[in-house]
Amino acid sequence: MPLEEYHKKRDFKATSEPEGKQNENATKLKFVVQRHAATRLHYDFRLEMEGVLKSWAVPKGPSLNPSDKRLAMMVEDHPYEYRTFEGSIPQGNYGAGEVEIWDEGTYEPLEKIAGKTDDLIMRAELHKQSLKVVLHGKKLKGEFALVKIKNAAEENAWLLIKHKDKYSVSEDYDAEEHISKNSKVTAYLQKKTSKKK
Repeated sequence: MPLEEYHKKRDFKATSEPEGKQNENATKLKFVVQRHAATRLHYDFRLEMEGVLKSWAVPKGPSLNPSDKRLAMMVEDHPYEYRTFEGSIPQGNYGAGEVEIWDEGTYEPLEKIAGKTDDLIMRAELHKQSLKVVLHGKKLKGEFALVKIKNAAEENAWLLIKHKDKYSVSEDYDAEEHISKNSKVTAYLQKKTSKKK
């Protein structure tokens, strides 16, 4: 069962994260990027596939600059309902901290195959450990690749790379410069820093 590891790591009596189940029959596949202040601040990049969210933790956040190859650590599948999750994960729970949605939208495979659903194409690409997608988000738009690093020290290490297209940029891109002024994650981080002082 795809969500087994997700369920094993969480106590749903203590956390407001969705318990969730597999979603069926998506017409357009969804993606979400969540900004997550846990032990360290990172971004969770999630693609709907097989009725769940295939997930990667991206320490530096996504970039629109093709020369940035962002490390993306594949983590356990999350339930489809997780794509709308924002809020606090209480201390003592896995991933304790604050979560907010940084970007969301729909996505599709870059290369379509006649007679195959987008979901089937993406599952085959995941199996080959090389995904090429087109994101239709508010911040992330256009072509991206997710590629597993061959012979990496850590088995779950991938790279998230922006393709050169009309949405790519040549200047430095920092996801942290593209957050809302009333960000709860930022407030949480500031509170955490002031406690340390």
